[in-house]
Amino acid sequence: MVPEAAVVPEPAVVPEPAGRTAPGFDSVREAFERHLRLERGLSAHTIRAYMGDVTSLLAHLAAAGHDSVESLGAEGLGVAALRAWLGDQHRAGRSRSTLARRTACAKTFTAFCHRRGWLAADPGLLLGTAKATRDLPPVLDQAEAVAMLDGTGTGTGPGTCDPRDLRNQAMVELLYATGMRVSELCGLDVDDVDRERNTVRVLGKGGKERTVPFGFPALRALDAWCVRGRPLWLRDGSGPALFLGVRGGRIDQGTVRRVVHARLGRVEGAPDMGPHGLRHSAATHLLEGGADLRSVQEMLGHASLATTQIYTHVSIERLQAAYRQAHPRA
Repeated sequence: MVPEAAVVPEPAVVPEPAGRTAPGFDSVREAFERHLRLERGLSAHTIRAYMGDVTSLLAHLAAAGHDSVESLGAEGLGVAALRAWLGDQHRAGRSRSTLARRTACAKTFTAFCHRRGWLAADPGLLLGTAKATRDLPPVLDQAEAVAMLDGTGTGTGPGTCDPRDLRNQAMVELLYATGMRVSELCGLDVDDVDRERNTVRVLGKGGKERTVPFGFPALRALDAWCVRGRPLWLRDGSGPALFLGVRGGRIDQGTVRRVVHARLGRVEGAPDMGPHGLRHSAATHLLEGGADLRSVQEMLGHASLATTQIYTHVSIERLQAAYRQAHPRA
């Protein structure tokens, strides 16, 4: 799914005293990174993306002969310079989603510089908001989801006793049951699971916490892993991590992605997708089963309902495909 391009509202920042010498570009990058991490509370992934974008922007400005924010003034970092940079990105073949994110980053960066007193005006206010494409994500149908989770054709179903298979079964069950992100799964601790209420406490983007329910198949898989698998891999440095690697450390995202790709690769007809595809599938199946959009939004941890609405388009597209195939007057 394509990330939203909307700019998160800026917290108030006290401008620096007039006349202070503005830092060079390296110091500006460091200050902007701290701002994103400490004041905005953005995820590590978003920060990496934004810092790559602002590095590209500053390189564009440096090529025009500027080496500090102080040297930019109204002409150096004006809306014309921003549009020229985005135009270069477009000519380089950047996708619409990338251009939308870079536009959002530019607006955030100029607002930050203006609030710090490094720019007399905020040129980002004159910059239009680029619209990212909202491609419909691939999703499993319910039979494919059942085949993956039951281990049909994989040899790794719930009846296994191998610790690796117990862990993998618990991970895919929980990903599909809750629709959580792979980063959220990797960050889970043992105490985050409430077995009495069949819920899991998830720490999402921006440090926002939510509680998500899951079903009995996921609970059985979790119990099997925690009782018969996790103790075999537990080490002194394992800490409270729910899912472990073979050396006893917290599971990493790359391992989870490989597990999901391998499980789906052995299900006939299933599209190739990673953990985020299970998130898409869970949301789509919830809506197809009659769940309301607000509940799905809360479950997925979306800040905006507009992000959740893409799944209604997925459901409608699937309905239309079934209609065209089955109805005699389609």
